[in-house]
Amino acid sequence: MYTTLIAVQQLKDLQSTGKSLMVFDCTGDLMKPEMADTLFATVRIQGARQAHLDRNLSTHGPSAVNGGRHPLPKREEVASWLGSLSFENHMQAVVYDRNGANYCGRMWWMLKWLGHDAVAVLDGGLQAWEASGGAVEKGAPAALQSVAAKFDLKPALREWLSTDQLAPQVGHPNLTLIDARAPARYRGEMEPLDPVAGHIPGALNRPFAENLGADGLFKSPEVLKAEFERLLAGRDPATVVHHCGSGVSTVPNILAMEIAGLGITRLYPGSWSEWCNTPGLPCAKG
Repeated sequence: MYTTLIAVQQLKDLQSTGKSLMVFDCTGDLMKPEMADTLFATVRIQGARQAHLDRNLSTHGPSAVNGGRHPLPKREEVASWLGSLSFENHMQAVVYDRNGANYCGRMWWMLKWLGHDAVAVLDGGLQAWEASGGAVEKGAPAALQSVAAKFDLKPALREWLSTDQLAPQVGHPNLTLIDARAPARYRGEMEPLDPVAGHIPGALNRPFAENLGADGLFKSPEVLKAEFERLLAGRDPATVVHHCGSGVSTVPNILAMEIAGLGITRLYPGSWSEWCNTPGLPCAKG
């Protein structure tokens, strides 16, 4: 069972054994959501199912469990969608994108939240798969002959905080916030997506792309551990809560801390988009 990363060769080995496996293409484009379908049709790992950020991995309206730009759907809704794809509890899930694990990290976290531990991010994404000569397919996907299955919810393996839970803790030593946005957005010098620029007071900044090396692969556990320990500067990793703009691109930081052996940390899925739209909450710049 793979629970954090899976290498290209490891995925190929799994495919060759015929073990129960489903691969999900989570490719997206935050500024142009419609591009996800275009890119999926352009090229994808052979047999991959699509997991769309806006249709499958977030929702709006009464079924949303939090606020912000990409609210989490109810666990029951995600389980129903997985069952419609014939995904079952005994199966290994492998998630990937072509965006530096920005979007597939979301599905990795959500499956953990549903109680499914056998989910791993393909290290290097589609680029690494294609570079290795892995089988791909192109064109509009054929109609899937899915046999409806039942995906049973299990106790959540990852935790998240609502704004109401987070706000009273800000500024206390038992909370360490890590913001995964680009430095200019964190400092409040620019804000292309949300109505207010800046960050949650006291938050540390680690852009999610810093978890990858020049080769597009996650850095080694040793390097990641050293970098996060330097960022935390003595703070207890168990106090960390991660966020970004809308709870999506922060997940590579959560994954990286686990790869580094620093334990399981929590997510604030509403992130800056919910925080800065909540009246009365403090915002910082610089």
